Amino acid sequence: MAKSTIENGTQEEATAKFVAYHRVSTAKQGRSGLGLEAQRAAVLQYLNGGSWDLIGEYTEVESGKNTERPELRKALEFAELTNATLIVAKLDRLSRDAEFLHRLLKHRVRIIFADMPFADKVIIGVMASLAEWEREQISKRTKAALSVARARGRNVGGDRGNLAGVYRKGLLRSLESRQEASTARADKVRPHIEQARAEGHLSLREIAGFLNAKGITTSRGKSWQASQVQRVLALQHKV
Repeated sequence: MAKSTIENGTQEEATAKFVAYHRVSTAKQGRSGLGLEAQRAAVLQYLNGGSWDLIGEYTEVESGKNTERPELRKALEFAELTNATLIVAKLDRLSRDAEFLHRLLKHRVRIIFADMPFADKVIIGVMASLAEWEREQISKRTKAALSVARARGRNVGGDRGNLAGVYRKGLLRSLESRQEASTARADKVRPHIEQARAEGHLSLREIAGFLNAKGITTSRGKSWQASQVQRVLALQHKV
């Protein structure tokens, strides 16, 4: 999976599709608009001057400590489906948790911060590096423990004699990974297909036109055809 790109932002970048993500910590802040208006203003100020298109906004009412973010997941999925950039007013609106931010770096969606366009080099890089350093220390301790176990005569390795079997397992796992990716993509597209049906687009061709009009692309970044919609629906029946 391709990594997301969190990089320096300039006004020249504000020429494409964007999905905005906002977060407040309490329901009271959400109802009053406290913090939300400032976040929206920061996003719009960043985009000011470009031929940009803000195609979606997602607002989360959740503590920054909680990494379960349904609205963030929806925002990332919609940005992925439409080849858009996710824009966030401030870094802490995503999280201060290094591991959580590190996972976001692995997402295929490009992410920028309105107030800190250099955050990849200064903030995200440092925090992700610290998290990675901790994982490396754990790995080193594990390897040291295995070395001690081997020195005591314990068999801690697997059977490497059956290379043909290992190769077959690798091929099967590769196929399973592709199938899992197809199913995951179908799961993201399916709610939009249901929306199309609810709005009266019932044929496969009409649904494909609805997805194309919404800016959602196939997994290869292409326009939808009726046959591709049918494959997504077929995956639903297999699950």
